[in-house]
Amino acid sequence: MSGPEAGALAALGEDNLVLRAARRLAAQFGVPPRAALRLDKRLPAASGIGGGSSDAAAALRALGMLWGLALDGAALAVAAALGADVPVCLAGRPAWVGGIGDSLTPLPDLPPLGVVLANPRRELPTPAVFRARQGSFAPAPVARVAIAGQQSLLALLRGTRNDLTPAAVALMPQIGPLLSRLAALPHAYLARMSGSGATCFALFPDRLAAARAVGRLAAEEPGWWCAAGELLSGPPPLMPAGRGATGRAPPGQAPP
Repeated sequence: MSGPEAGALAALGEDNLVLRAARRLAAQFGVPPRAALRLDKRLPAASGIGGGSSDAAAALRALGMLWGLALDGAALAVAAALGADVPVCLAGRPAWVGGIGDSLTPLPDLPPLGVVLANPRRELPTPAVFRARQGSFAPAPVARVAIAGQQSLLALLRGTRNDLTPAAVALMPQIGPLLSRLAALPHAYLARMSGSGATCFALFPDRLAAARAVGRLAAEEPGWWCAAGELLSGPPPLMPAGRGATGRAPPGQAPP
């Protein structure tokens, strides 16, 4: 392991999600668990943005190519057993998510909105948030609603909420002011908490506007973790065809 956030995983030893994913995949397909893996950890741990889940999914994709495995239903079962966020990270594209994370309905590319992520540098374990949550979950939006562009996506999001926010704020009151700060940034469309917190995000017209907002936020709050990016778009990552695959990309296509 390496990277600026690797220290947070040191206590896990050989029980981090990447190694768990590798061992489960090998056991599922009956292949020798032989590979050299390096995790470059750059996202804060226990921050509600699926960092560990995306690391596990990346390991599954890489090992699927290395070992010549089809990442189909059997691999999806492995992903779901690792965590509710892992299947959609394995798919690597926008999707409606249902069930316990294992029911995925693909969506077209999301509009190229900029996104700002901010975390007050405090871990908020997901189990604690779920234990603190009270009441029922809000009804899901109408499935398969069309997302034609920025405004239709924003309209959809403005009509929804994160049901875990009140419980997370009760455990970590700093989340409330963090959401207000993000919503007040120039050109911010809306702000929400990500997952079970404590990371929150805001959407912007484009990546440049998000980068400018991060520069301002980082200068005002040097102790926070902040990052800018863009909503996921483009084709899904290359997936192996099945046993016997070489792991090489088709002609003209870069490997993931």
